[in-house]
Amino acid sequence: MGTHRSEGARDWQDQDGAENPEQSPRPWNLMIKHRYVQRRGRRSHTTVSYTDPLVSMDLLRAVLQPSFNNDIMAVFRKYQKFFEKAAENVKENVGDDVQPDLLVREAYRNVLEHAKQLFPEGEGKKAGSEIPVKRARPIDEEYCHRGSPIPKKRKSRPGAVHSSDRTVNFSLVKPKSEPIKREGPKWDPSRLTDGSTFVLGSRANKALGMGGTRGRIYIKHADLFKYAADSKDKQWLAERHHMRATGGKMAYLLIEEDIQDLSHSDEYKDCPDVRMDELKPFSVPPWMVEKMQRAMEAQRDSDP
Repeated sequence: MGTHRSEGARDWQDQDGAENPEQSPRPWNLMIKHRYVQRRGRRSHTTVSYTDPLVSMDLLRAVLQPSFNNDIMAVFRKYQKFFEKAAENVKENVGDDVQPDLLVREAYRNVLEHAKQLFPEGEGKKAGSEIPVKRARPIDEEYCHRGSPIPKKRKSRPGAVHSSDRTVNFSLVKPKSEPIKREGPKWDPSRLTDGSTFVLGSRANKALGMGGTRGRIYIKHADLFKYAADSKDKQWLAERHHMRATGGKMAYLLIEEDIQDLSHSDEYKDCPDVRMDELKPFSVPPWMVEKMQRAMEAQRDSDP
């Protein structure tokens, strides 16, 4: 019986091949479409209509994301030598326990975080979120009223108005990014003395009401001096219960005076989430102060 089917299949192929392919081209696209319509009727009775503009744009973003990544990496490679040189300088001044590659990667992440300010979230995002999304309806309802898989002509959607509004708002908003300034009295290494007091960056982050986002203070106030503690520093801090043993994790120290000045600024003085009792300031030995002075000298702008 299997032999009979094979011979029948060959006969069908011979008859099919006897036709002139130039005169009767096979409409493969139509055949695929026809078969697809038949199968989807068996699979499910519901369908989803992607009328949300945000979904459509995100689909396009997913397609272009690899190209964006390649272009972004090309930009980073262009400036890589500057970041690597700075990281090596920090290692020479702070200690051998500093890992330059981690510092470079963290700097890259900060660059990407600050780049978001080129596209601020304004009224355009709110308007886009209010665009209604068409609900899914039974597929039988669509096809019982028309015998063709060609979709019906839909009424104009108000989403186009919101889309144009979002474009206008984007073009009118100015970026808020400003160059980071590491100069002036706050970046004078002589201000660090044996009587200076310091706080952990994690506690300063929590004291200013940013405890929910780790390291937010370093991004929002990038002009603050921060000292990356090495293994010897972390051992000294842990022995005196200023911090818990963190292993290989980075630990930063900030100057208490800088955090106090921020708390009295207009941005934080009336903020209910500010809790300055979380700072827990402390002093450090002279040998650590000297390392901080060298780190500040390396980080500050060369031409103040």
